[in-house]
Amino acid sequence: MAVLARGDDPPETPRHGGAARPPIPPAVRALRCWLTVYRRIWRASVWSSVLGPLFYLGALGYGLGSLVDKHGTAALGGVPYLVLVAPAILATQAMNSGIAEASFPVFGSVKWNKIYIAAQATPLRPADIFRGHLLFIGLRITMNSAIFIVFMALFGTIRSPWAVLLLPAAVLTGIAFAAPIASWAVTLKRETPFNYMFRFGAVPMMLFSGTFFPVTQLPGWLQRLVYVMPLWHGVALCRGLSLGDLDPGSAAIHVAYLTALAAAGLWAGARTYRRRLYV
Repeated sequence: MAVLARGDDPPETPRHGGAARPPIPPAVRALRCWLTVYRRIWRASVWSSVLGPLFYLGALGYGLGSLVDKHGTAALGGVPYLVLVAPAILATQAMNSGIAEASFPVFGSVKWNKIYIAAQATPLRPADIFRGHLLFIGLRITMNSAIFIVFMALFGTIRSPWAVLLLPAAVLTGIAFAAPIASWAVTLKRETPFNYMFRFGAVPMMLFSGTFFPVTQLPGWLQRLVYVMPLWHGVALCRGLSLGDLDPGSAAIHVAYLTALAAAGLWAGARTYRRRLYV
């Protein structure tokens, strides 16, 4: 009974002298729920996961990029515009995926489809529900980022062998947004604050975090503000890995910043989920 109360499987009787199967972690149980849901709705995500990045990269790289390259690439570090923006778009897409999966789906799991409410009737603890959902969000970010990296390679935008680290860098960027936002979204009573988050948070970060042009072209006071934006660290990390010009000190700063933000979200989520879902 003590094992069941913690949300674990009862130990199975060994067969043919074999060892008993280890219990499934509670967070993995919660992840299974989201995987079951996703198997029914995955077709709706094809546009955002596959076609959207393809058209976005093509429009910016070959559309806007052709106009930018006509005036020279010295201000871009001597690389074509497509090569400059592709890794930045990867980081931006990871941010958007994290925000999208951690905002309305979390709120809806309490308010609309009641997935979290149903999970309360199981041995899962609120922290398990939070971590399981975050694992699913991480899988979605990984899928979207991996598809985009394939397109980057097909478009010839990767210039360094360090690009093998692009996938973990993009996932870290997405989780750095998803964990804090999920810990906040579960506390909301209405969905209205999401509109302000997208309008005054995500969109300005996408425009001014060095995604489409070098940060050095901004005024000095605005540059200092940009350097504290999480997306700038994700963009700088992904761009440096793709171009091969990222020094170890800068990489350590970017990784530490994003990791600290994700850890803070994990810490806060364990508490906000308990306050909201504890019975």
